[in-house]
Amino acid sequence: MKKDKEGCDGNTCMLCRWAVKEWKPAIALQHKNYLLKKGELLFRENEPVNGIFFVYDGLVKVHKHWGDDKELIIRFARKGDIVGHRGMGTREAIYPVSATAMAPTQVCFVDMEFFTSSLKVNQGLLYELLLFFADELQTAEKQMRNLVHMPVKARLANAFLLLESQFGYNKEGFIDIELNKQDLASYIGATFETTFRVLNELIEARLIAIAGKYYTILNVPKLTQLAHT
Repeated sequence: MKKDKEGCDGNTCMLCRWAVKEWKPAIALQHKNYLLKKGELLFRENEPVNGIFFVYDGLVKVHKHWGDDKELIIRFARKGDIVGHRGMGTREAIYPVSATAMAPTQVCFVDMEFFTSSLKVNQGLLYELLLFFADELQTAEKQMRNLVHMPVKARLANAFLLLESQFGYNKEGFIDIELNKQDLASYIGATFETTFRVLNELIEARLIAIAGKYYTILNVPKLTQLAHT
């Protein structure tokens, strides 16, 4: 991870969007910008917390160990999103998850002391973070429930619907995220082999189509029905 000399625009991330204008000069003094290569770690699970990151451009996967030599992708963070907030708390100051760049990525960083001060000063920021935590908790609970109760085919169908909702489509008509099959397997909590087999079943049923590492939904109603079985 190397420093980004260009910096950010001061308007993209959650911190800048919800801070009062009088606080923005302090942000400009305290924040640091970094560039990450594809596959580079932002932080590792169980490392001591040193601060909060915001994605300025690019894509980051947030993931954790899942069984023997497996990972579970918790979420994807894109432009404007916060990363590292799961390390906040009054107990252990460690990151409970890892974060890895999935593409060349620019991030903004502030240390935990400054971020905590920002929350105390900016009520709008505090409120938005509270809502974000609530939404993320609901999503995590659904993800855990799905892992226990849903078959792999339903989880995969649900994953495509979630990705479509979060990323939309690119100009070629595919969901606008480059995702290899191993990451797809990690996102639904299944083995690579099972994911590959079920993916082919969805393709043969003409529910989805694939081009390299990009996917598109061909039949939303049927895929939605499958996701709820």
